[in-house]
Amino acid sequence: MLTKYKADIVPLNDNKIGTSAHGTATFEEDSDQLTITIEMFDTPANTEHWEHFHGFPDDKPADIATAAEDVNHDGFVDLMETEPVSGTTMVPFDDAPENMDIPHDRYPVSDGNGHFFYTKVVPLKTLQANFESAFGSKELQLDKRVIYIHGVPQSLKLPDTVAGMVADFDAHVTLPIAVGKIERVD
Repeated sequence: MLTKYKADIVPLNDNKIGTSAHGTATFEEDSDQLTITIEMFDTPANTEHWEHFHGFPDDKPADIATAAEDVNHDGFVDLMETEPVSGTTMVPFDDAPENMDIPHDRYPVSDGNGHFFYTKVVPLKTLQANFESAFGSKELQLDKRVIYIHGVPQSLKLPDTVAGMVADFDAHVTLPIAVGKIERVD
């Protein structure tokens, strides 16, 4: 049985980064595979963009972050400020989402116009096994998750108050630039 999900991805931090990243994501869950398709426009050009779904390990639905989450009032909603409403980073949309390996440089890179297109067919059983190992349940519950697109050029000056260091990757890599609520559509 095919189950379909979609997220309309809207800008976040656009007033500070100079672009209004937007796009769509679709997820088609079949009996043994998950097909993920993401198309983004107006992202920072020629930049690698981490992309993931975020959520809570329990049954609590995640919500998208807005400017209201800027609790330190520095003008940026950083990765840490998204957690109270969106939960934690769960599954990456990289070269092998099923491995759930997050901090690396194997994510899409936008072209000179800020566009990128990502599609991946993921073995669902492998993803569910790794998801269960990390979060205690094999149920992805996509309709309780949000998608984030991250990444700004290193040349963008960020205040020291912008948090988001993950392994060796700084806040330029993890700064959210767009977000969307994943909803079931079938």
